Amino acid sequence: MTRLIIADDHPLIRAGFRDLAAGEPGIEVVGEAADSESLLEVLRTTPTDVVTVDINMPGPGFQELIRQIRKGFPEVRVLVVSVYPEGELAIRALQAGAAGYVTKNLAPSELVEAIRKVQLGGRFVTPSLAEWLAVELEGGFPPGSTRLSPREERVLVLLAEGKSYKEIAAALGISPKTIGTYRSRILRKLKLKTTADLVRHAAKRDLAP
Repeated sequence: MTRLIIADDHPLIRAGFRDLAAGEPGIEVVGEAADSESLLEVLRTTPTDVVTVDINMPGPGFQELIRQIRKGFPEVRVLVVSVYPEGELAIRALQAGAAGYVTKNLAPSELVEAIRKVQLGGRFVTPSLAEWLAVELEGGFPPGSTRLSPREERVLVLLAEGKSYKEIAAALGISPKTIGTYRSRILRKLKLKTTADLVRHAAKRDLAP
């Protein structure tokens, strides 16, 4: 039996998760919380396997909350549930100690799969998040590095040439969504704001016609 705590400041979300769990054999909701303080209090008094944590729940911030849970209740697995798309927030959640990150538009069956997987000691990431993680790890540079990886250099050149996300994705054999991730990372590393800035940067370096 997977003992689940639902932590979300929206009663309707908690009710929806509770109803979903009620229809799944082997999952029992043993507690609920609307903020970080009440969640930690419930954890102190309730044996728990998995807690779903809303990223925007009132309290010290989701990263600090995850760290507190991992420190105080190391046997509890944390599954972050967010309205925000997978990306840097997901990376931050996983770095803080979360066992998985899902968005609230995930299909109910996938949410149940995520709960079961993290309860068994695994990590849950969707295919799109796995691809995003691969992009983040590419190049082997230390966190915070401003150096562009070879793939990022290639994306920069193709963007400067006026290629669309779809065209670049086809050329590199990856998804258009991942091209957007590369663009965001390149902008961040180069401290630029727009694609036009990237074009000018590439022109100054003679990377594009």
